Amino acid sequence: MNDRTSSEGDRIERLARRRAGAKMGWYIHATVYLLVNVFLVVLASSRGHNWAMYPLLGWGLGLMIHGAVVFFVAPGGNLYDRMLERERRALRGEENR
Repeated sequence: MNDRTSSEGDRIERLARRRAGAKMGWYIHATVYLLVNVFLVVLASSRGHNWAMYPLLGWGLGLMIHGAVVFFVAPGGNLYDRMLERERRALRGEENR
């Protein structure tokens, strides 16, 4: 294995670990969101209130943004990969198709 292949392999390994870590972080975030909000809904409902919808909606928005960044925008996400490929073609002078 030459140095170039080794460094490319290391770069890919680092990116793979980073992507896997980001996705695992989102799954942990989603699990905590579900557990905490189920508890809050049960607590609020047992007392005849509906205040639990506010943290559910606010935190849900944050979870959606976190998911969008992890799965679409971050390096390795579908949107990021498509934009990167488009920029490569543009820099090579190819048509954007």
